[in-house]
Amino acid sequence: MFEVLTGTGLAASAGLNAYIPLLTMGLLARYTDLIDLPSGWQWLGNGWVVVILAVLLTVEVVADKVPIVDHVNDVVQTVVRPTAGGLAFGAGSSSETVTVSDPGHFFSSSQWVPVVTGVLIALGVHLLKSAARPVINAATAGVGAPVASTAEDATSVVMSLVAIILPVLVLAFLVGFVLFLFWFLRRRKDRRRERQAARAAGFRV
Repeated sequence: MFEVLTGTGLAASAGLNAYIPLLTMGLLARYTDLIDLPSGWQWLGNGWVVVILAVLLTVEVVADKVPIVDHVNDVVQTVVRPTAGGLAFGAGSSSETVTVSDPGHFFSSSQWVPVVTGVLIALGVHLLKSAARPVINAATAGVGAPVASTAEDATSVVMSLVAIILPVLVLAFLVGFVLFLFWFLRRRKDRRRERQAARAAGFRV
């Protein structure tokens, strides 16, 4: 079960920022004993891969904090984040961590399952993030973009570390995500109803 929570947390983190969970795993595997990547994922700890991920993360962090540019970035990331989520889930769920000591048999019969699962989780988080950002930008005249982006990056970092060190806390994130999703959808529905009512009142005048 911890393998699933670790993979889920890393994939959800990738839905917010594609490179943070991959870079986190690479750095921890290279410089600490907190995670031992399986043979098929050792490349994440390669020095050049770590450098490339750090550069891509820098570009992503800057682009995501500029109004309008963040929307373009979200469109591009519609492919990148789910892909990163698949990689993160696949690597994380099959790694030996401080919590998981024998992850080898969980997905042994279907190696593609964790990757597809990670893609779907990251895609879901990414779509919610992409839908919420224009609302935040419109409500704050763009001022909220860097604040929201910084909060998302911080959440991604914390989620990546929690998924590896204390995966049971990922459950709290999942509950929070579901509650936020319900609130966000209800808020959008209310705003749509308010706009329709305002339009109807304008026509009557």
